[in-house]
Amino acid sequence: MMTLDDLRRLDPKEIGSWPALPKLGILFLAFLACLAGSYFFDWQDQVDAIDASKRKELTLRDTFLDKKKQAVDLDAYRKQLDDIEKSFGTLLKQLPSKSEMEALLTDINQAGLGRGLQFELFKPAATETVSEFYAELPITIRVTGNYHDMGSFASDISKLSRIVLLNDINLAQAPGGSLTMDAVAKTYRYLDEDEISKQKKSAKASQAPKK
Repeated sequence: MMTLDDLRRLDPKEIGSWPALPKLGILFLAFLACLAGSYFFDWQDQVDAIDASKRKELTLRDTFLDKKKQAVDLDAYRKQLDDIEKSFGTLLKQLPSKSEMEALLTDINQAGLGRGLQFELFKPAATETVSEFYAELPITIRVTGNYHDMGSFASDISKLSRIVLLNDINLAQAPGGSLTMDAVAKTYRYLDEDEISKQKKSAKASQAPKK
């Protein structure tokens, strides 16, 4: 068995005459150096490329599975869209057009008079609040009558074929034992095509970057 002194006496210029064990050690170190050099100068890029390809494969597989699921559910999505369009159409029919607003205001007024209420104030707002597809018109009202008739009036309003909501209701005692109700009746109408077009143009103009 070789000692440390024996290893020190070995001449690096005469490796061919070394014993077998030191030769094997030198060959092993040379092999490790070759492996390290190959990894850092060649294999590392290949390994990185393989890892990137694996990640891309996983992304493509997830995308494929998602597209496949969408394709399988396409009929269900189409039916859901059709149901939404039908529901939207039903709701739209509950909103009067611009030409029907006057008749709706008359219906609200008649609902109160039909219950024996006295209108002290019936004032539609001067301007509407316009949204993307509809316009909201608040009407400030003040009516006088008994509690039962006011309840019936509110019930009649909710049963109108068009959407009318009573907001900010306030009841106060009036002379003679009756009650006075202050409220804001909000009704809505859908916008015609010209109004919708103007709304879209206005929205685009407001979103455009200022120069």
